[in-house]
Amino acid sequence: MATEGPAVRRVQVAEHPRLLKLKEMFNSKFGSIPKFYVRAPGRVNIIGEHIDYCGYSVLPMAVEQDMLIAVEPVKTHVLQLANTNPLYPDYSTSANNIQIDKTKPVWHNYFLCGFKGIQEHFGLSDLTGMNCLVDGNIPPSSGLSSSSALVCCAGLVTLTVLGMNLSKVELAEICAKSERYIGTEGGGMDQSISFLAEEGTAKLIEFSPLRATDVKLPSGAVFVIANSCVEMNKAATSHFNIRVMECRLAAKLLAKHKSLPWKEVLRLEEVQAKLGISLEEMLLITEDALHPEPYSPEELCKCLGISLQELKTQILSPNTQDVLTFKLYQRAKHVYSEAARVLQFKKICEETPDNMVQLLGELMNQSHMSCRDMYECSCPELDQLVDICRKFGAQGSRLTGAGWGGCTVSIVPADKLSSFLANVHEAYYQRSNRSLAPEKQSLFATKPGGGALVFLEA
Repeated sequence: MATEGPAVRRVQVAEHPRLLKLKEMFNSKFGSIPKFYVRAPGRVNIIGEHIDYCGYSVLPMAVEQDMLIAVEPVKTHVLQLANTNPLYPDYSTSANNIQIDKTKPVWHNYFLCGFKGIQEHFGLSDLTGMNCLVDGNIPPSSGLSSSSALVCCAGLVTLTVLGMNLSKVELAEICAKSERYIGTEGGGMDQSISFLAEEGTAKLIEFSPLRATDVKLPSGAVFVIANSCVEMNKAATSHFNIRVMECRLAAKLLAKHKSLPWKEVLRLEEVQAKLGISLEEMLLITEDALHPEPYSPEELCKCLGISLQELKTQILSPNTQDVLTFKLYQRAKHVYSEAARVLQFKKICEETPDNMVQLLGELMNQSHMSCRDMYECSCPELDQLVDICRKFGAQGSRLTGAGWGGCTVSIVPADKLSSFLANVHEAYYQRSNRSLAPEKQSLFATKPGGGALVFLEA
């Protein structure tokens, strides 16, 4: 249950090759043995892209790829972080003076986000140190949430070292908030599914208050993830935060158009809730209230009756203050239509019609089209990969994660899976001469995995 904390399992480390290898590497690195291990999974968002930070429900599932951390609390107040991947250098800092530099999305900052989130939640100043060795097998910058999995893993590590208890929901909320220390204005889907996931089921994740409902996926189909191998780091680029601001501005203009108190409105969902109308009606109001041409900062000020200074300091985030054009109509249309697709997807899964896989596939295709044309978060490689997946038997295929690179997710009838994998592999990965490292795990079928856990050696 979501009111409980993450599970704690006793395991024979020798029987788990990955844990055993991590234990041996930990020993050679720190000259000691880990006290416990924590894992937090990545996720694939099946449908509901870029709408969690607008207040709307999303439909992800956890994948089996995860972040795994071996931990030993130490008497000193030093936090020592190491990574099994030599690309990520060691880092150490005082546990009582955590500084997170927003200008550099280096790997250890994601750990520090989770650590600091728990520290601040409990208002602690005198923290014990620890040695940690991190091992991740989620391809980085691929839209499968490797960064949030590391934040969640670090949060659970810190909680466990402190001997404190929190529910999965509380942990998810703390980690979602603390990832903003790195400058990403995300919505909370990634952290929620990392803690609330259960094996064998996807989840409808709803916000304020945060809750998760099981969504049983069709048994006759498989979800396949394909990595475009174009990397996109949310914290390193401004695309993501500009979209968050465009949605915020659209919400304010829509609220003002309907004579609502727009100053306190931050999310598109709040406008719908205050008006008490359907998503379809919100789409009609968007047509009425917003124009497709981009808005300049000056026009926004005129619409809202505020000064440029007020726009910059009271509405825009620090990293979006110099943006010159904002597309509000397109972003709002995507969000309201995508929010409706999520609810339709869940309804189809519940009603299990005969042509269920085809219907779900159509919703995924519509989602990709909206992400590509209205939200503009695709890229040529993703569009090509989606086309290839559909050509070789996917009933639906779309980008997943923030976009601008990363992965696609496709719904494939189970009886077509092996030919699908072979054909997509040849058409996208071999024919196009992409010099792809095998560890990018370019193409794999996935099923819903479980959530974050603590392992103790039996």
